[in-house]
Amino acid sequence: MTAAGSGTAGGPPQVRTADGELRGSWEAGTAVFRGIPFAEPPVGPLRFAEPRPVRGWSGVREAVSYGPPPPQGGHFGMDALARDTGDHDWLTVNVWSPEPGPGAGLPVMVWFHGGAYTIGMSGLPEYDGGRLARDGGVVVVTFNYRLGLEGFAQIEGAPANRGLLDQIAALEWVRDNAEAFGGDPGRVTVFGQSAGGGSIASLLAMDRTAGLFRRAVVQSAPGTFFSPELAADITAACAAELGLSPTVADLAGVSPDRLSAAGDAVTAKIGSWVHRWGLPAHRSILFAPVVDGEVLAATPWQAIADGAGRGIDLLVGHTREEQRLFTALDGLLGEVTEEQAATALRVFAPGPDGERRYRDAFPTASPDELYELVHSDWLFRMPTLHLAESRIAAGGRAHVYELTWPAPGMGAAFGACHGLDVPLTFGNLDRGQPAMLIGAEPSPDAEALSARMRTAWTSFAAHGDPGWPAYDTRRRRAQLFDARPAVTAYPEESSRLIWQDHAFPVLPLISE
Repeated sequence: MTAAGSGTAGGPPQVRTADGELRGSWEAGTAVFRGIPFAEPPVGPLRFAEPRPVRGWSGVREAVSYGPPPPQGGHFGMDALARDTGDHDWLTVNVWSPEPGPGAGLPVMVWFHGGAYTIGMSGLPEYDGGRLARDGGVVVVTFNYRLGLEGFAQIEGAPANRGLLDQIAALEWVRDNAEAFGGDPGRVTVFGQSAGGGSIASLLAMDRTAGLFRRAVVQSAPGTFFSPELAADITAACAAELGLSPTVADLAGVSPDRLSAAGDAVTAKIGSWVHRWGLPAHRSILFAPVVDGEVLAATPWQAIADGAGRGIDLLVGHTREEQRLFTALDGLLGEVTEEQAATALRVFAPGPDGERRYRDAFPTASPDELYELVHSDWLFRMPTLHLAESRIAAGGRAHVYELTWPAPGMGAAFGACHGLDVPLTFGNLDRGQPAMLIGAEPSPDAEALSARMRTAWTSFAAHGDPGWPAYDTRRRRAQLFDARPAVTAYPEESSRLIWQDHAFPVLPLISE
């Protein structure tokens, strides 16, 4: 390698970005640059503000360690990983490139991590982009964005959806710097799972993202979008835990750790807010993008059906048993009663006759199965499918998939559950929490399935074609990812028919 490409021969890779020079490391033949700031730390006078472009630096900056994760809630022990160390450079990106340096013209894939808009960080081992970049011939970018109250609370005096604004700032950084790492800024694909998928759906609905990405992969997108009134009421409850009002003036003086703890305290007793917050309280969902009319003007389904994101190639899909992981975490796996199933159907099934329609469509389903079906459909499966159908309604194209391969790890009890697609997408089958679903020794089937998914994702990023036909409203063809993959009619037809007229509206504040 030459200095123009990635540093001196035999030395560490080195690139010049718009902000200054970076020195990374080689890992298995791939150049890796970690912890690169894309915005100024959102603290002090920038707390709860729109992200501000990072100031440049002189000399060569070492880029060999992940930046500190943003403050976050305590689920899965994430708060312990994000303890305040005094380093507030939360807004950083990481880059893997098999061919760093201008002129390579590789497709760029930018990952949006999930975590219920409350937890998550780009430095988790499951998000290491080395294998995806190396095998797929793409530049992979991961990044942090503000979460929870810092990123998604509706705070008086602050812009809404600061987490989404961080994501846009990261994409602007990619646009300005992709070429330095061997990427083509005109061939950027965003891909993300769960809250990451919901974030991408939000960005598809926003005019200000025009030109920042060409393709989008949306994996298990949640259907939750809040009204300003609901989001503000939730923020007020969190602020009340601290004896404060939900304003920038009051909350800016609270340490990020204490603010995250206040959100956890409200989550712990969220059942007492069902009468005001409705469906999100039933599912312990405290944060989601806010349809505020300025940063986000409409839900993705409405905006896309009206033509938003026209010209962006779309690949969407979900897992078959999305809910099963959450049922297990709640201690209900195999234990759901008829009463619990009936309550779930009454709360989450669409329309006044939703419960009857589920029972008619699945006459032999057990209480466990009905509970799983309606939760999976409401939160992930049908919102994701409706993104494809909204695109088609506007005259566009979309490709659809479903992951049906049952996870063999942890006693094979979880099926194709939420999050199983993450290790398969990155090829990291033996590291990170989701790898527990794969098992201690990844099987040949797991390796082969991961290779097929990675090939589909990187082919889509390169050419807009994942390897199977586009979805349409007549044949409804979808790719099933299993030990024996197949292209077939969309398999969840009974659920689709139940939900086909549901609009996934903005979730309101039920009562003052």
